[in-house]
Amino acid sequence: MVYLITSDRRVDPATLAAWDRGHWEIENKLHWVRDVTYGEDNSLVRTGNSPRVMATLRSLAISLIRLDGHDNIAAANRHHAQDPQRTLTLLQTA
Repeated sequence: MVYLITSDRRVDPATLAAWDRGHWEIENKLHWVRDVTYGEDNSLVRTGNSPRVMATLRSLAISLIRLDGHDNIAAANRHHAQDPQRTLTLLQTA
């Protein structure tokens, strides 16, 4: 059973469920990958604008890899690490 709380009294249960699924889709596709695959929570970058810049670069990398057709970001990172030219080609075609 799931309980969702909102101040909007006009929202029906189907809309609330869609909002909830949308939230978890973002959490699973982006934030979890940044945390686990890229180790964002363990990053020592903590001052100034650097954390935001690094988060943006991680998100950009994930987006580019997904646009290239990869579902598994960790496997795609290993694939691109084998040949740096692949990464340059991906950046040029994106």
